[in-house]
Amino acid sequence: MVFSGDVKTPKGLQELNTFLADNSYIEGFVPSKADVSVFDALGKAPAGDYVHIQRWYRHIASFAAGERSSWGGQALPQVAGGKPTVAPAKAAAAADDDDDVDLFGSEDEEESAEAAKLKEERLAAYNAKKSKKPALIAKSSIILDVKPWDDETDMKEMEKNVRSIEMDGLLWGAAKLVPVGYGILKLQICCVIEDDKVSVDELQEKIQDFEDYVQSVDIAAFNKI
Repeated sequence: MVFSGDVKTPKGLQELNTFLADNSYIEGFVPSKADVSVFDALGKAPAGDYVHIQRWYRHIASFAAGERSSWGGQALPQVAGGKPTVAPAKAAAAADDDDDVDLFGSEDEEESAEAAKLKEERLAAYNAKKSKKPALIAKSSIILDVKPWDDETDMKEMEKNVRSIEMDGLLWGAAKLVPVGYGILKLQICCVIEDDKVSVDELQEKIQDFEDYVQSVDIAAFNKI
């Protein structure tokens, strides 16, 4: 179904408004040259209660003139008092020479400028809001197995030494003694680290520096938080 009428008369406008109440475009289901014909014939969105025309007009105006000139379909030869609504070959040639040439008047340029300004404002507001969000801090939960030299090692003193290690981004957690065999116990201790601040290798080295108590340090579990 295609609209065909004189959009320069109240009757024609009412018919177009009724038509657009049930149709998104003048012809078919995508914008085409038929939409450009009626758009050009109107010149501007009509005032009054023609809400469906006004909605359609704003939608068509949101496309750049060069984009509208590339739409498919056939232009409507007569939609306004028997006068052609689309300039013939001359206008088409101008569109081919420069897709950026606006064939539909300064009003469309103003609306395009307003749309671009609104887009920029929304983008700026989004970026401002995004910048205020706190950055996520990557953390890891680690369980370390700290093994003594023998069963005579003072395990309480060992744990005290391990916990004495202070590093930015390091937080010690619970600890327990776990039997290894032959009466020997190992210290199993939890900690949480900030990945960007604490090197696991460096932490192990610091623990092994307590060589009077520590024989070795192993990672029993490593999980990203």
